[in-house]
Amino acid sequence: MEEQIDSFLQKAVAEGHIPGAVLQVAHQGQLLYENAVGYRACFPERLPMQLDTVFDLASLTKVVATLPAALQLLERGQMALDDPVDSIIPQFGRHHAEKVRIGHLLTHTSGLHADFTFDPYTMTKEQMQAAICQLDLLHTPGAKVIYSDLGMMLLAHVIEALTDMPFDRYVRQAIFEPLEMEETCFNPTFAQERYAATEFCPRRGVYKVGIVHDEKADAMGGVSGHAGLFSTVADLSRYACMWKHDGLYRGRRILSKTAIRTARRNFTAFDAEHRGLGWLLKSPTGPSSSGDFMSAEAYGHTGFTGTSIWFDPQVHLHVIMLTNRVHFGRHDHILRLRPRLHNLIRASLS
Repeated sequence: MEEQIDSFLQKAVAEGHIPGAVLQVAHQGQLLYENAVGYRACFPERLPMQLDTVFDLASLTKVVATLPAALQLLERGQMALDDPVDSIIPQFGRHHAEKVRIGHLLTHTSGLHADFTFDPYTMTKEQMQAAICQLDLLHTPGAKVIYSDLGMMLLAHVIEALTDMPFDRYVRQAIFEPLEMEETCFNPTFAQERYAATEFCPRRGVYKVGIVHDEKADAMGGVSGHAGLFSTVADLSRYACMWKHDGLYRGRRILSKTAIRTARRNFTAFDAEHRGLGWLLKSPTGPSSSGDFMSAEAYGHTGFTGTSIWFDPQVHLHVIMLTNRVHFGRHDHILRLRPRLHNLIRASLS
């Protein structure tokens, strides 16, 4: 498997589809593959990728930070999936006759728009939160899946309201510190040579290095429920270990077994896109970034910068792929690369 994966990734680098990658594959408790290939930056100079390279996780923030925080609040009885959002954020209800509930935010069925149509740099965090509350819904809550950054931004606002803490501080104390994820954070301050560079930023006149790629998260000061988190493959491996062990990490209970199993349940069987709480589930219809061979129990998530994590509980497999594909722009090569790589990995297992 190792030679096949190395060859696959090196070919993707040579073809200019990704600058580089860090990949980890674990199966039945054994580390099968872990390697860094290619470059963490190509412009203005080529710098080699390292195993400890720090990546902008983009939308993996949704499942690595926002999801576990929300699950903890559910466990503690501070909220329920059926709670109306306006019971916690009153201003949200002033504009909507339909009741958007916490579960709708976690399953991307709220009816909220996917994104803003205006330049987020023209607004503050508070103004963006207010704008989300005032947007018309695109459909009745619970009727359709529309993957929404705005829904996860709103959920982070809910978490702050219930914990009376800034979102980044809460997830650090409640999630990352117990998991010993010491290199996972918003607004990182590592040495410059640790980062995978992302896209050229016309506003700054440089490639973003250690600054969140997502414009909304950047405009919000680097912290949001939909994007902004930075991490390494080693830290994400710790997070994956917790999910694979039903909420336990080195004997410490991070999430309850019930919460873990509920998050992996299909809440959107009515839609072609199957969603758990936070997680994207392997759907029997349509393409999946997990490829063709993972089981019906598989779940995972992707990030726009080129990151992804997929689990297949049926064979006790997880695959963490970290790339900085947006360093080359917003081409769609990653959409074909992910499933082909997952096919190669899954087919090589007994």
